[in-house]
Amino acid sequence: MTTEIKYLDEQVSVSEQLDCDAVARLALAGVELVVCNRQENESEDQPTFAELEKAARENGMEFIAIPFARGQMTLQHCREFSELLASGKRIHAFCRTGNRSCNLWAVACRLKGAEDKSLLASARAAGFEIRDVLVAFDTE
Repeated sequence: MTTEIKYLDEQVSVSEQLDCDAVARLALAGVELVVCNRQENESEDQPTFAELEKAARENGMEFIAIPFARGQMTLQHCREFSELLASGKRIHAFCRTGNRSCNLWAVACRLKGAEDKSLLASARAAGFEIRDVLVAFDTE
């Protein structure tokens, strides 16, 4: 499986679903923390959380699941991801397409004070449109 990595900023990259070999390659790219945003057993062809965590740990990375279904992201999910951003670690987040992970990153960054204009530009450069999620999670 060839995984297209999309960089949102210097700390965070996202992609579609990973297999265990792709997790190992992330370590070579300097990733320290792998975050799964898809639900367990979302599709039969996806590795389990346990398999992904094992691959991450075997390659010196942490694995954390912040799972949610499409359209079901909550402010609590965003707060959890914001805490991970505060660690300063290089993070790779993934879901089925990368879209949920990008949305999560955007709202988490906004919680930390990032400007919408900058978030929109970064997401667009990576091929994502986040305007609707920023409107839905207007926390000001």
